[in-house]
Amino acid sequence: MAGDDWRGWVLYQVYPRSFQDTTGDGIGDLRGITARLDHVASLGVDGVWLSPFYPSPMADFGYDVADYRGVDPMFGTLADFDALAARAHALGLKVVIDQVWCHTSDRHPWFQSSRLDRAGDRADWYVWADAKADGTPPSNWQSVFGGPAWTWDARRGQYYMHNFLSAQPQLNLHHRPVQDALLDVARFWLDRGVDGFRLDALNFAMHDPALTDNPAEAPGRGVWPRTRPFDFQQHRHNQSQPGMMAFVEQVRALTDSDGGRFTVAEIPGADSGAERRAYVAPGRLNTAYGFDFLYAPDLTAARVHAAMAQWPEDAGWPAWAFCNHDAPRAVSRWAPEADRDAAARMALMLLLCLRGVVFLYQGEELGLPQAAVPFERLADPEAIANWPHTLGRDGARTPMPWTTDTPWAGFSTVEPWLPVDPRHPPLSVDAQDGDPDSILNLARRLIALRKGREALRTGAYRPVDAPEPLIAFERGDAESRLLCVFNPTAAPVPWSLPEGWGLVAGGGGVAPSLAPYGAWVAEWIA
Repeated sequence: MAGDDWRGWVLYQVYPRSFQDTTGDGIGDLRGITARLDHVASLGVDGVWLSPFYPSPMADFGYDVADYRGVDPMFGTLADFDALAARAHALGLKVVIDQVWCHTSDRHPWFQSSRLDRAGDRADWYVWADAKADGTPPSNWQSVFGGPAWTWDARRGQYYMHNFLSAQPQLNLHHRPVQDALLDVARFWLDRGVDGFRLDALNFAMHDPALTDNPAEAPGRGVWPRTRPFDFQQHRHNQSQPGMMAFVEQVRALTDSDGGRFTVAEIPGADSGAERRAYVAPGRLNTAYGFDFLYAPDLTAARVHAAMAQWPEDAGWPAWAFCNHDAPRAVSRWAPEADRDAAARMALMLLLCLRGVVFLYQGEELGLPQAAVPFERLADPEAIANWPHTLGRDGARTPMPWTTDTPWAGFSTVEPWLPVDPRHPPLSVDAQDGDPDSILNLARRLIALRKGREALRTGAYRPVDAPEPLIAFERGDAESRLLCVFNPTAAPVPWSLPEGWGLVAGGGGVAPSLAPYGAWVAEWIA
């Protein structure tokens, strides 16, 4: 990976369970991804990011890893992965894979060994602690998925920590043998030809060894409304520890030693801007993304400009996603059903005009809305535990619709693991592929526009004054300037392109108003 070519990348996220089933079990697999890579390449993206496909009991659908060096049989084999990577590279696509280093599955051999013996070789590979004198957990830390972040283990006679499910025990990254083992995992996949890593929830990977209680979060701050005990705390001690940076620098040294592979950290948190910048400081990771847009209930100029303001030109390089496997689809958060098509087009154009690496989630190029999944079909443990206050992640994980008139939208020959929303088949790839005015073909044109304009790939970002509620900014420099303007509402907004600008993308020409969910990209031609 030469120089800074990655800075303008568009990466396409594939959620393997829901992309394409080739074995007839209702679950997507690696061969299915390989079979559909031509579609991904047709978008013009730079690569794919694959969510976990490793052996796992699937308590959290692959984010509870039982073997970092294998492929779960439901997804295929290591040979299938090698074939996928070879086909991707033949199509000019990079391959980025998830690495989950905060925790493992409780079925992982490392944990099975650790829980049996306080003096064994892996005794300190996980976060263990004695109970308080009254038998209660050693700190007040709470799990993201609800309840204490501690579970009692009778075999060892101690509590073990888990920031997420109890089936996901926390690795002790303070322990050098654990760091070395994870770096060896990274080497294993680099040797198989992967082009980079997406590091899951990386700021959760190291805890305060003193097990200091977290302070309460002030009312109205953080996540609101509060639906979990986790939301009531400031997470000062169960995550975001300064010792992580030394480990991150080891990761960067490893990837640099193998030709400069790509690294992106997922950094959750309501106030994660400064933390993300720390992860991408010189000698650390390439980029990081947070949740500025992933759970945002609306799209406003203030929100966009605030997100961009966290990344001045001397502060590293950001990454952005509007959708992923954990968040409700943006078009359903930001527009009513009647305006879905127009809003999807506007959101795609905005995403692809932002300064930073861009992640496009499968189905986003089709304008898919959030799927409706009835309670009896829910699979997501978070959704089941918190029903009906949070609808969970299943609605963003339903099968990819490939065809309109075949059972289960061409995803499988049998009933899939999650239902196909009836609104999705009419938006399938085959329905949109031949229509030049479809959202799919708009996505292709916008990605080509981004790749063909250095101002969009790597240019500076400068907010532009415009009447509310318009989102307006310039990209580029003195020699190449683009003006990007978006209307995120269902009403037209009076405004005209200033003199000296010529339209290069978007609808409505240079009319005296920007249409509902309209978008313009113009270049300076005067």
